[in-house]
Amino acid sequence: MTIKNVTVAGGGVLGSQIAFQAAYKGFNVKVWLRSEGSIGRAKPKFERWRDTYLKTLEAMKTNPQAYCRGLADSPDVDAATIDQLKENVQRAFDSLVLTTDYEEAAKDADIVVEAIAEDPQQKIAFYQEFDKHLPEDAIVVTNSSTLLPSQFAQYTGRPERYLALHFANEIWRNNTAEVMGHPGTDPAVYDQVVEFAKQIGMIPLCLKKEQPGYILNSLLVPFLNAGQALLANGVADPETIDKTWMLGTGAPLGPFHILDIVGLQTAYNIVIMNPQSKDPETTAGKIAAILKEKIDAGHTGIAAGEGFFKYTK
Repeated sequence: MTIKNVTVAGGGVLGSQIAFQAAYKGFNVKVWLRSEGSIGRAKPKFERWRDTYLKTLEAMKTNPQAYCRGLADSPDVDAATIDQLKENVQRAFDSLVLTTDYEEAAKDADIVVEAIAEDPQQKIAFYQEFDKHLPEDAIVVTNSSTLLPSQFAQYTGRPERYLALHFANEIWRNNTAEVMGHPGTDPAVYDQVVEFAKQIGMIPLCLKKEQPGYILNSLLVPFLNAGQALLANGVADPETIDKTWMLGTGAPLGPFHILDIVGLQTAYNIVIMNPQSKDPETTAGKIAAILKEKIDAGHTGIAAGEGFFKYTK
């Protein structure tokens, strides 16, 4: 099976990036969104990725440090080739199809990348409806940050053709793709997904078994939780916590800047899965309350121009 037609379900921070990167690499891409309002919110994200890709590629002409692995195969790329890649960016932007229609989104899909909210019930409802419209041989992958594919395989209608493909944020730069099957995943399908990850400019990272949080988030989530706990318990403010981490380790970003990149809605969806978050006196409850206040104010992260910090759009 040759993968040509990609459907991405969800136009959030990562869903929009996955769709744009696949289109940039020459795939036919449709984006399924829940409503016309969702389409309206997604369009500025795609404009942002277009502008980011163009600006980064232009910078690569004179600044070797601007090189991003997901944009070009080698840092030794000449100006003429970069100009061709910039044409790919505009073509990708113009070619994206955004739809709320299940049948239109599923028709002819070779692979579906599910990148909707970290809500098990929403995912189950999506899989059950989408399966009614998908070609029989279509592959379905989830970009879930924390949930296991074995939790949902039975609801997809194609458990042997279902697995996880998890991306890091800013995928044009941090071009990792964690590939994780469940016990019923067909090994041949697993290999196809590994090849697809390579074709869209990612470096496949193959997991041998299911692991909540995969590799990346098994390392990252405890780190982010520790930062949020310091804030929730009144130890220090976000700026001081980030500064401490950056000065003490040489890291370019602290936990709250990373949370702004990930998106506070995703962070909130994760923390409320902890039963302790229902108790406002617990650390998890305090974290949930802080995130909810930010979200209700529209301060959901970098994409909104403000999260824990303010950003220039």
